[in-house]
Amino acid sequence: MSTAALRVHSVWKRFGARDALAGVSLEAPRGACFALLGHNGSGKTTLLRILSTLWQPTEGDIEVLGYSLAKDASAIRARIGVVLDRHLLPRDFSLRDGLRMYADLHAVPDAAARIESLAARLGLARRLRDPVRTFSRGMGQRASICRALLHDPEVLLLDEPFTGLDAAALDVTESVIEEIKAAGRTVVLVTHDLERAARLATHAVVLSNGRKVFEGDPVAAASVAGSAS
Repeated sequence: MSTAALRVHSVWKRFGARDALAGVSLEAPRGACFALLGHNGSGKTTLLRILSTLWQPTEGDIEVLGYSLAKDASAIRARIGVVLDRHLLPRDFSLRDGLRMYADLHAVPDAAARIESLAARLGLARRLRDPVRTFSRGMGQRASICRALLHDPEVLLLDEPFTGLDAAALDVTESVIEEIKAAGRTVVLVTHDLERAARLATHAVVLSNGRKVFEGDPVAAASVAGSAS
């Protein structure tokens, strides 16, 4: 089995005349917390959306867990969890029913127990009966992490997971990321929180104007990203 969780080779993404990504290549090993850093518009969220199979690259090749994005997107979707800027749960469903819908989609065994366990872990046990539309931004973020973890994904893609969280929820989210790393899973972390990126990540890339400008140690990457902001 390949030691790489993700392989990105010469990936371009164009929107009209604009290159959101310009020839980006990187490799993330299994079990890594891989931080994607850079200012707004640098291309990091574009790359995350491509890795999540929501978008296709204009040019280039991507493999996730050995599966080709171009040929095996459905196999990739079954093995990844994704947290974006929206929680993707039906607003008028209770949290429990919304999570159950995703659990059924992924054929999660003993779904009820899995939902209870994750909700308790993320501090949402008391809100399982409440409509998702009543949740604050921070609670929606925690609900999104619950949804993404339901099927025990091998790769977790996180876009700004710390936004809107209070101090307690920040600690819980950090702990969840550490647990996923310890279990040998892979985390791809897009964040503006350079201090947390330096602390949590094992590998890091800095993007600027769609190009990779640094790859290496997370502390050094955070410094480069901070200087470029």
